[in-house]
Amino acid sequence: MDALVQKIKTAGTYVGGGIIKVDSFLNHQIDSALMAGIGQAFADYFRDQRPTVILTAESSGIPPALMTGAVLGLPVVYARKKEPLTMSKKVYYAEAPSRTKGGVTPLIVSPDYLPSDGRVLLIDDFLATGLTAVAIIDIVRQSGAELVGVGCVVEKTFETGRQAIQEVFDGPIHSLAKINLLNNDEISVTS
Repeated sequence: MDALVQKIKTAGTYVGGGIIKVDSFLNHQIDSALMAGIGQAFADYFRDQRPTVILTAESSGIPPALMTGAVLGLPVVYARKKEPLTMSKKVYYAEAPSRTKGGVTPLIVSPDYLPSDGRVLLIDDFLATGLTAVAIIDIVRQSGAELVGVGCVVEKTFETGRQAIQEVFDGPIHSLAKINLLNNDEISVTS
């Protein structure tokens, strides 16, 4: 997606340690026009997989998942980090380590919103280690639903995330922008 690649090049910053700062347009302040294009791009790519629900992780995955859901006319479910009192007693649960937040993040989904006959499209903001996606895939399996695709806004190709997902899922994985780390500690961005 050319608009996303250009935005990363002009407004993104590599801060070291494998971390790309894109909070001015992707995961703190949201560029709504860019996000609408992201939703359209994912919808176009995954439409033939016939998803019935979109699943993501709280919180940075919500904007691209929501825009994809809006284009496809599908509900969006996000794995919560804390279990509210209103959630049913039986939940789907997995954990994923978080580099940017430090520690382990719980991921919790109510069975009320992830039916066993669902066709789930996983949408997230970043693909780095792939451990969040693998945890979400575990939640999909707990529910009995079928995962039909994984979409990530930005993939760090210098990390092992794609391989981690491919170890547990053999369907389509699509990233809209790919970041590679160059020898001189700079990044290159492609679509």
